[in-house]
Amino acid sequence: MAEHPAYPVGLRLTGRKVVVLGGGQVAQRRLPALIAAGADILLVSPEATPSVEAMADAGEITWEKRPYAEGDLADAWYALIATGDKDASAAASAEAERHRVWCVRSDDADAATAWTPATGHSEGVTIAVLTTNARGRDPRHTAAIRDAVVEGLRDGTLVAPHHRTRTTGVALVGGGPGDPDLITVRGRRLLAAADVVIADRLGPRDLLAELPPHVEVIDAAKIPYGRFMAQEAINNALIEHAKQGKSVVRLKGGDPYVFGRGMEELQALAEAGIPCTVVPGISSSISVPGAVGIPVTHRGVAHEFTVVSGHVAPDDERSLVDWPSLAKLTGTLVILMGVDKIGRIAETLVAHGKSPDTPVALVQEGTTAAQRRVDATLATVAETVVNEDVKPPAVIVIGEVVKVGPAPSA
Repeated sequence: MAEHPAYPVGLRLTGRKVVVLGGGQVAQRRLPALIAAGADILLVSPEATPSVEAMADAGEITWEKRPYAEGDLADAWYALIATGDKDASAAASAEAERHRVWCVRSDDADAATAWTPATGHSEGVTIAVLTTNARGRDPRHTAAIRDAVVEGLRDGTLVAPHHRTRTTGVALVGGGPGDPDLITVRGRRLLAAADVVIADRLGPRDLLAELPPHVEVIDAAKIPYGRFMAQEAINNALIEHAKQGKSVVRLKGGDPYVFGRGMEELQALAEAGIPCTVVPGISSSISVPGAVGIPVTHRGVAHEFTVVSGHVAPDDERSLVDWPSLAKLTGTLVILMGVDKIGRIAETLVAHGKSPDTPVALVQEGTTAAQRRVDATLATVAETVVNEDVKPPAVIVIGEVVKVGPAPSA
């Protein structure tokens, strides 16, 4: 008999009985989607992985701890056979055939009446990729196609501009520490659908080169301030473009709310009646140390880390930081925007009890091609910054975690 391609269909399993035979890795991978579909799931297996057991403990599935027995597929709408026992699998498959239950077999695709496609999701759309016949099945190939389609939908490259999901108003998007690959999927998708992008100097600049020619890119540092303060001018630019019905992205470095003045912009937009979406970003306070092998916490070394703005010196009356208390902490201190003030910061910490030998690492332009790490101590860091010509942007890490990872290359 000639072999025909599989017929693709979406099963609506809410409240319908689904039987899963076997509690191993296959079940562990497939069960979450069945749970999300609202299926009434019966798992039959003498054993289960810890993750599958946790699903049963949480009441997401019903687990009967025994081998397959004739009649287990009664009243089922769908079955997944992944027992590892060939005889049991064959018997269960035969029962499924008799009762006309669509059945997937992890051990023998030819004997199955259904196949599990490689699936992915993007903004309310499910992508399912199937090969045309059992003999030509290559899970790696279908998964690669699935990944390419999902990524294209997420970053906007697979959808014509007039079909893109367009959100009017403003999105405050955290672009991450600098590497364009470290922006979130949602942030990249909003960026791809933008009409106007107002970008910080410290945002991931490489992402701007990917934007279509019609997108207006505004450098926030070059907005004419006139009688306004810089932040007021940026707020007004966001409001002005949004009121024109444009989709506006405010692309910020790191996370919008970690020394990014994101809340000030959100408040200004709210007062103007402009809808705003906030997309968190990967903060440089954690990611940049990690990029050079420094964990901000480590078992037996640091049980806490504190992130501090160093844009004003400890002796500046505008400072809101309790530096004497920070000096007494035993964990990690991460300082952002503090390169030009690090000398006075180090002196203050030492004066209030921090050891002069406390390790310090300065990571300049972390996660980018220009990344470099310079090590020092509190006693030497001021001199080191000058001698090594360390420039902003740089993340400063103070604490014993600096010495935990592999030694930095010379």
